[in-house]
Parts: sequence; structure tokens; C-alpha cells
Amino acid sequence: MDQKAQAPNASHATDAPPKPVLDYPFEAPPQRGQTLEVAPGVLWIRMPLPYALDHINLWAIDDGEGWAIVDTGARTDEGVATWRALFSQSTDGRSLTRVLVTHMHPDHVGLAGWLTRKFHVPLYMTRLEYLNCRVVVSDCSREAPPDAIAFYRRAGWSDSALESYRARFGNFGKHIHALPDSYRRLHDGEELRIGKHLWRVVVGSGHSPEHASLYCPDLKLLISGDQVLPRISSNVSVHAMEPDANPMADWMDSLEKVRREVPDDVLVLPAHGDCFRGLHARIDSLAAGQERANARLLAALAEPRRAVDVFGALFSRPISESSPALLGMATGESLACLNHLMHAGQVERSIDGEGIAWYRAMPGAAAIG
Repeated sequence: MDQKAQAPNASHATDAPPKPVLDYPFEAPPQRGQTLEVAPGVLWIRMPLPYALDHINLWAIDDGEGWAIVDTGARTDEGVATWRALFSQSTDGRSLTRVLVTHMHPDHVGLAGWLTRKFHVPLYMTRLEYLNCRVVVSDCSREAPPDAIAFYRRAGWSDSALESYRARFGNFGKHIHALPDSYRRLHDGEELRIGKHLWRVVVGSGHSPEHASLYCPDLKLLISGDQVLPRISSNVSVHAMEPDANPMADWMDSLEKVRREVPDDVLVLPAHGDCFRGLHARIDSLAAGQERANARLLAALAEPRRAVDVFGALFSRPISESSPALLGMATGESLACLNHLMHAGQVERSIDGEGIAWYRAMPGAAAIG
């Protein structure tokens, strides 16, 4: 996905059970250019974004001689101005010690290169996130490749939607400052000492290749990034680079992994929305929501349909070509759901003479989790 639009809501009012009751301990997020302490030595920063999803939460952790920053915001004039306001209001004279990034999307990594160069500090990322970011950003300088055009045509995009995609190709990199040429790799399960406390890396995938959440047992905190969000679900998409991928299975497995490895009594610090308690209930709700989506999708596939024909079965908001970013996210997530069911033997796909993919439920197919 080339930018951060708010993901299409995958819940349907007609079949959605009551949402889990989550506890939100803070009355309001910090104001722009301000911080809010959520635990001893852990500060909440809210950064504006130029997308439909108009903010990201960043975290500053007391690291002794300075502050470790988790995620950075997108590369925009407003983002840089917000960071400068934060620096100007600092009263303890301490600088940054390191920058940690949960994953490669522009709202998370966009200013990592600027911050690491400004303060001469290292960047911490998982290997796949760092390398994929470098590859995708470097790819933005060319025209839309034929494989990508064929990918979206196969999904059912019109000629006008494809022309819009050609014109917009390369937008992914415009909100990412050049990454440093070296980084410190984060490993799943490793423990990082940040200041007085150990933080364990919990790697997941599906939303991105090797997403790193950070869990601190001492403080009972989980910096969840985009892996677990309180009010919206993470976008899980298939992209043209790997058209037969099954990221939905990866995301579901990752949710279960977080549930297994992180206790329910943590305060969750998400990338979007407000800090909350109720991690396991939220994970259960997300998993159940995907099971219902699978059931609706199978019902819709009683007759052959293209990827663009199943939006109504998966998303509660209308999807149209007038919103190219939303169309791209909805197409990617629809394909993630379709591929997931194909990998499970529940759906079959055929390609017609014009290169369009048609999907149909297998006889006797039942929804999977």
C-alpha cells in the first residue's frame, strides 16, 4: 500500500456481536507538541498525519542518558514541526539515544532517517522491515511495472482506475526520509534493556513482513504498533509483488502468538487510537470478526465473482474508484481473504480470456478461522 488511508471497516452491523468492553484509562491523548506519561519513564506523543487516519501514537522511553523513541511519524513539514516543538520544550537537556521502528509503513518509519542523522543515533528494526522498506522506496522512481498493472486488472479494476494507479505509483516513498545505510537488527524474542527495564521483542506478520511489538513485563506495557488496535483492524493485504501470498493466515497466527506470549493485564500502547486494557478480549474480537468475514465471503461466492465484487461482503463502508487509496486497500484486503480461503481449499479461482480472476466457493465449503 502506497499510503496510510484508514482501512475499510470489515465489520457488519447485521452480524457483529457486542464489541468487547475495553478500559481506556486516559481521558484524552496529548496535545500536539506535548507528551503524556503513561507509566514511569514512558511518554505518549501524538503526531499528525496527512491521511484519512489523521494521527499516529509515538512513544519515548527513558533510556538513562536520553530517550529511546519508538516510531517516528511520516515525513511531512507538519511532522518535522511537531518534533521541533517537542525538542524546544524539553527541560532535562537529554537527547535521543536510539530510534526503534515497529515496521516499514511511512507513518511509522517516515522520519527515522531524519532523527537518526540529526542525533547521530542507531536505527533498530527487524531485517525484513528494513530491507523491504529500502527496496520499495527505491522502486518508487520508475513507472508502474507491467506485473502490477496485470495484478490490478486481474482483480477487476477498470481502465480509469489503472490509469490513476499509474499516475500515483511511487507515492509510498514520498513520506519516507532516506533510511540510514546501516541499522541494528531486532530479533523475535530478544530482550532489550532500555533504561531501567527490559523490553521483549514480539514479532508478528500479516500487516507487514516482520512487525515488531515491544513488551515490558516490569511495567506491564505492550507497544503494539499496528498489530493490535483498539477500534479498527489492521489492514492485511496482498500486493502485486507476491500475488499468491496468504498474509491473512500470518496475521491470525500472529494474533494468537501475541495472546499466548503477552499477559492480559498489560496496558496496550497502540499506534492508532487510545491506550487501553483488555488485550485478550480485543484479540478474540478481531479473530471472531475475521471468521464472520470468511463466512460472508463464502456466501457471496455461491456465484463467480471478481475481487472488486466482494467489497460489499467484507466492508461496511462503500468503496469506489473516487478514492484511489481506499480502493487499493480494499482490493488488497479482499485478495488476502480470497487467497486465505483458496489456500484452505474452500475457494477456487479461474482466469478468463481477458486475464480477469473469478472466484467461486467449492461445494460444501465452510468458513475457517
